[in-house]
Amino acid sequence: MLERLNQALDHIEERLDGDLDPAELARIAATSEYHLRRLFSALAGMPLSEYVRRRRLTVAGAEVLAGERTLLEIAVRYGYGSGEAFARAFRAVHGVGPGEARRTGAALRSQPRMSFRLVVEGNSTMRYRVVEKEAFRIIGRGTRVPLVHEGENPAIAAHIRSIGQEALGRLARLSDGQPEGVVSAVTHLTDSREEGAELDYWHGAVSGAEVPGEFDALDVPAGTWAVFENEGAYPKALQYLWRDVFTQWFPSNPYASRPGPELLAVRPSADWTTARAELWIPVERTGR
Repeated sequence: MLERLNQALDHIEERLDGDLDPAELARIAATSEYHLRRLFSALAGMPLSEYVRRRRLTVAGAEVLAGERTLLEIAVRYGYGSGEAFARAFRAVHGVGPGEARRTGAALRSQPRMSFRLVVEGNSTMRYRVVEKEAFRIIGRGTRVPLVHEGENPAIAAHIRSIGQEALGRLARLSDGQPEGVVSAVTHLTDSREEGAELDYWHGAVSGAEVPGEFDALDVPAGTWAVFENEGAYPKALQYLWRDVFTQWFPSNPYASRPGPELLAVRPSADWTTARAELWIPVERTGR
């Protein structure tokens, strides 16, 4: 998988001054566009589109300083419809406009070309199983929150508090499927998974019961799920689990993520310093 990703990166380099088709990149990487974007973001720490933009503007910056083409010619060469659009994008990356950079020979910022390699540490084992699950329903309450990579997410904490302990108890009693108990469900997360990106967050229970008037329902279609387990410091171990699934497990296994809610069941210790977790990721088997 990593070899295929590096071939896709080579393809990007060959077309920095031309059209780039995400479908072609996905074909080279032998995966779907959806999974390619999510996997790239997890491995690189930035969205695929942002990497391409930075690489193009890095190469364009060298041409600006060289002075062999007009600024408009450079703008068009690297996919910008106007000099103004190019100037805005150039300033956002380099901190200075292209005209000023050419006049003053200003120092510019460079986005290095990326390549991926597997670092084998051998200090942990990821426990997982793959299950087929019929369509099911999550009963609970949802809200829109920003993504937070490390530490507590204040918006999620406030949402859970707003439900109240009594209602949470009623949700727990409604649980009659896997994963058990009160669970979190994340949907409509952007491919980039960048800090601050918005997502739909649900707090509820997998249940076949009638939906009580005080709650809403999220219907989830049938499909394949990879289920991961870990135990450790709360919430760091849970956030690292999400990271490790996308940076370690997917590149090493014949599966790709597919659209659908990601489910998390947490069993905290009495003092909430540690927790056991089950993370359910919707997946599909790949051809490799």
